[in-house]
Amino acid sequence: MAEVLIVPYNSEYKEDLKRLSYEWLEKYVSVEPEDEKIINNPEEVVINCGGFIFFAKYNNEIVGTVSLIKLDGENAFELAKLAVTEKYQGLKIGRRLMEKCIEVAKLEGASKIVLFTNHKLTAAIELYKKFGFSFVSLENIKYLEADLKMELEI
Repeated sequence: MAEVLIVPYNSEYKEDLKRLSYEWLEKYVSVEPEDEKIINNPEEVVINCGGFIFFAKYNNEIVGTVSLIKLDGENAFELAKLAVTEKYQGLKIGRRLMEKCIEVAKLEGASKIVLFTNHKLTAAIELYKKFGFSFVSLENIKYLEADLKMELEI
């Protein structure tokens, strides 16, 4: 079985970010203005602001992604745009992407990671819980369909 490699953002992966994000959003929720901003301007919105984007590479193909967005004025990151293409779900790729985000957030000295989600995304919520994320009050929402906020103290 091929190994899953987690690789950092490179502009050559910009179309993969779009493909994976739209595939996931269109299947499970909807594409919102904030999503469009991140997906279409990853360097400007995420990378150049102190954040990170990672990709899962399997059999030389980009099959998953996640973003770690630096929160303004806080010693924290937002975990966003976690997506694994349907063909490769079940191989624990989402878990590997989560592990990378938590590792990097710790290395960056962050105090916490927050995320916004929707109650319909039960598999994702269970994954977040396995990593120690817990529900917190819903505030500073930037996604229209987000009805849950979770946080991990690190």
